[in-house]
Amino acid sequence: MDPEVLEDERTSKRQTRYGAAILKDPSDPYYALLKEFSDVVSDDPPSVLPPDRGVRHEIDLVPGTKYCTTRQWPLPKEQVDVIDAFFAAKHAAGMVRESKSPHSSPTFCVRKPNGKWRMVHAFNKLNAATIPASTPIPRKDVLQNNMAGCTIFSALDMVDGYYQLLMRESDIPLTAVSTPSGML
Repeated sequence: MDPEVLEDERTSKRQTRYGAAILKDPSDPYYALLKEFSDVVSDDPPSVLPPDRGVRHEIDLVPGTKYCTTRQWPLPKEQVDVIDAFFAAKHAAGMVRESKSPHSSPTFCVRKPNGKWRMVHAFNKLNAATIPASTPIPRKDVLQNNMAGCTIFSALDMVDGYYQLLMRESDIPLTAVSTPSGML
């Protein structure tokens, strides 16, 4: 698959300057730290699932929910080619598998301002049938107060993050996606 066809979220100048460049510059003060954790900090998306560390993502449905299904809608050939290439690579790496789940959500692409494609799964029905997490999002003012006096700030962006999360085995069928070429 051509890496230029799909692009992750790490494209801003700041992220390029402080992210990928650090991995290549031994004189950077953070180089040693990133090299120490190079198994989790990488410039490339992973080609295999992460090791099972005993933590799995869970999806809890509202009681009485039967199926969350939305049929795949027709897509332009250009999007079909992008989707097929993306999933062929993920399937070969063992990160996705064919599915016969009664649940499915359609897949499509949206064009980013830089001309690249972003993969999207329309999980609207699944999201509507999911019990919301009870953990509140931190308030902005509290975060700012907690960062007072700090000089180093970071953000982690998981490249193809959706495909890096291990799921509770019983919830895997809920995450089935339909593509123009089949269900995964």
